[in-house]
Amino acid sequence: MTLRHMKIFVAVFENSSITKAAKELHLAQPSVSFSIKELEDYYGQRFFERIGRRIYPTSAAGDFYGYAVHIVSLFETMEKELKNGDELGTIRIGASITIGTHILPTLVKTFQEIFPDIRMEAVVNQSAAIEQHVLHNHIDIGMIETQPVSDAVCAVPFLEDELVAIVPKEHPLAGERGVTLSEMARYPFLMREKGSAGREILDACFDMEQISVRPAWESSSTQAIVQGVAKGLGVAVLPDLLVRRDLEQRVVFRAWLLRPIHRKLNLIYHKSKYFSKSMTTFLELCETYGKTKESEEQGGNDR
Repeated sequence: MTLRHMKIFVAVFENSSITKAAKELHLAQPSVSFSIKELEDYYGQRFFERIGRRIYPTSAAGDFYGYAVHIVSLFETMEKELKNGDELGTIRIGASITIGTHILPTLVKTFQEIFPDIRMEAVVNQSAAIEQHVLHNHIDIGMIETQPVSDAVCAVPFLEDELVAIVPKEHPLAGERGVTLSEMARYPFLMREKGSAGREILDACFDMEQISVRPAWESSSTQAIVQGVAKGLGVAVLPDLLVRRDLEQRVVFRAWLLRPIHRKLNLIYHKSKYFSKSMTTFLELCETYGKTKESEEQGGNDR
């Protein structure tokens, strides 16, 4: 059982196809099929069920993939580290939409000033998608607004954010303190799309208070929701990071919730991930950023 076997297995698993894996690896299809058979014989496990012209991974394949994808990655990292030190190469970052919009650009700029020769690749998507990228080793470090689902993913909180209620100018709740979600729910609600981190948290809060809300609007665009609120089409609850500027510019107005909704923003990575010096530095930058922001917030509150 060799590294070559693992690379072939990872390609077959990710493509769900012998043919596509062979093409990706520039190998003959029979060679790929034979390598998979050797793996199955070696471990005494069936990794793929062959039904018609398609193959389907078994549960054993999923278990093996969790190890193989990171062993292959670790080998490739070793090659890069030994040949180039830590001054070259690529670091792959994933971020949820809120973090990718308001936090990631600052962190990337700071990182590139420290490691100007390291290429940074970033993907911005929903938190659940970022976790899947971490699991499949498509990115090295993720930054999400929720807790990861998989036990194979480690999470480190680096910043706390709040969901704030926003209403139109002249709205009865504008500037009111001690507003409840039940009071908010009496008005048309403009909400983020299903699957977004903010929507999941808000839905959970509604469920806890046994409130039934049918959104008047659903959108993946925070600005579309903010503009809808500004035009008097309804109310919304959105991350403070996304609406702070609109509140400061008085585009929309705040209703102070009786029970503030706080959440932790997390750095995530696979528990088997090997960290190079540059990756460790990025984690430290994130943690420093979080402490700085929280200190600024505390200072503002004291004033």
